[in-house]
Amino acid sequence: MPDASLEPPLLRFTLSRRLAAEALGTALLLAVVIGSGIMGERLAGGNVAIALLGNTLATGAALVVLITIFGPISGAHFNPAVTLAFALRRELPVRLLFPYMAAQVAGAVLGVFAAHAMFAEPIWQVSTKLRDGPAQAWSEVVATFGLMATILGTLRFRPDFTPVAVGLYITAAYWFTASTSFANPAVTLARSLSDTFAGIAPSSAPAFIAAQLAGAVVGVAAMGWLLRGPSSR
Repeated sequence: MPDASLEPPLLRFTLSRRLAAEALGTALLLAVVIGSGIMGERLAGGNVAIALLGNTLATGAALVVLITIFGPISGAHFNPAVTLAFALRRELPVRLLFPYMAAQVAGAVLGVFAAHAMFAEPIWQVSTKLRDGPAQAWSEVVATFGLMATILGTLRFRPDFTPVAVGLYITAAYWFTASTSFANPAVTLARSLSDTFAGIAPSSAPAFIAAQLAGAVVGVAAMGWLLRGPSSR
């Protein structure tokens, strides 16, 4: 009988538990993103920088915790771009690509609804916050590329540091990108259903999602080459 302790960690959990972890983790992430945006805007007295700072710190901190909790169960992707990256690297079976993505999108939408309920906002909303233009789209390419570099680099050299590294990177990317670093198609779709501080108009979402997927693919290619090893050419 094989020793279960020698199995890759993710194989010790059933598919239903892995999908539940992706859905729950993404839901909690969106509850933090939307909820902290609402709270920040209400408390900032019109100071957008203070509202964004509150939104940033809450999101970065939550990512550290959520990845630590759910990483051993599902990998804690919470992001279709990350799932695509691992499928491209053949570290996630292709058959799990769409189930993971579906769980992430469903969880993200439920997280938005949960945040609205906590702040007595209408549950169903459609954002009117336009985030258009080539600079915003390019920001999402850069943000997602950087996220791929952070994840793949730390998993190679410091896997125990990955939750902290991702949280720190997203905290920084909120401020160095014009788009405030969505870097996540599920997050983008869900935030289009919130007409609050962290929302994005549905008409702006397709360009963001295309940019995020492009950034993920380029990030996988670039990091795959960089991490191939000193003996490779």
